[in-house]
Amino acid sequence: MTNQVIEGWTGSGRQDEQIKPLLLSEDGLHIDINKRGVAEWWYFDTHLDSGHTLVVFFHAKNPNPGMRGKTGVEIVLLRPDGKRVQKFISYRKSDFKSARDKPEVTIGNNTLRVKQREGELPIYEINVNEKELGCHLIYRAEVNGWKPGTGLSKFGELGTFNWIVPFARATVEGTITDGDKTIQVSGIGYHDHNWLDFSFQSIINYWMWGRIYSEHFSLSYAFIQCNKKVNNHQVKVLMLAEGQEVILSTGEFEFNQDEFSYNSIAKHKFPRQLTIKTSDKIKMKVVLSVNKILEAQDMLKNFNPLFRFLAKYLLRIKPGYFRLLSDFELEVTRDGKTVKEASSTLHEIVILNPVLEEPV
Repeated sequence: MTNQVIEGWTGSGRQDEQIKPLLLSEDGLHIDINKRGVAEWWYFDTHLDSGHTLVVFFHAKNPNPGMRGKTGVEIVLLRPDGKRVQKFISYRKSDFKSARDKPEVTIGNNTLRVKQREGELPIYEINVNEKELGCHLIYRAEVNGWKPGTGLSKFGELGTFNWIVPFARATVEGTITDGDKTIQVSGIGYHDHNWLDFSFQSIINYWMWGRIYSEHFSLSYAFIQCNKKVNNHQVKVLMLAEGQEVILSTGEFEFNQDEFSYNSIAKHKFPRQLTIKTSDKIKMKVVLSVNKILEAQDMLKNFNPLFRFLAKYLLRIKPGYFRLLSDFELEVTRDGKTVKEASSTLHEIVILNPVLEEPV
């Protein structure tokens, strides 16, 4: 098959037998920003005690339609009242600077920096200084960095996609700027980093992605349903950490979707219950039950009129987005001991084609 997907797992099957902490250099710049068709970005989010959710991207080159190839920073702020503001501020490539041996990025007046002492987890600092929207946040990692296998997946002759997670969980403190208000905040955060050399959206039907934080465990997962261009391949990645230690890195898990419901804003059905289950030496089962829809979007409305027309009638995509608040029940069995924990979490669904009519 010309476009067979080859994932970078280092153990037998789709899993890793040895899990090594990331090097700082793995979170440095990888692409040549003067090369066409490539993209790279550093992603941060934080869910704050104030009720805000903040997402920040540092884009060496943006991968998204309408902004593809542009350098800049992107900020998404979800306020406690549910109102959302999103801005992408583009910069000239000459305003971008980044190290390759560590995550040190400057885009205009916006910066990403890191400190790490030997034997300790890293501390990241991000500064975003844009008109009426920004932040100054310190992320103190609580979990070792991780990547699924080598972090690289090859999608046949189309190209490669790289994904690493320098920390799946961190304590966060600092300030956010919203209009004329500067708000002191604290909360819990996450950071990942991606780079690729082809249009990833072109092979995707939908993806589901999230993290789960309980008293003793941190879980990060992604389920990506690809389309016929890559033989309807399913990309599945899961990381489970107990305390600081990543104890499970695998693509071998059951992913069940149930209780579908239609949303008239996003114009798609979505599952109100997800069940993720592993049967490795470390057995894990988590059930997520949707409590509230925090965001639902018809993403066509975010595009300019020309691209909206092309997406709908030529590309035949119907993009929708959900940010969901769910209650979860987590059960982990390790070395004969079973621990059960429960709380609530946020997770996301992005749909490019209306394929979620029935469970997969």
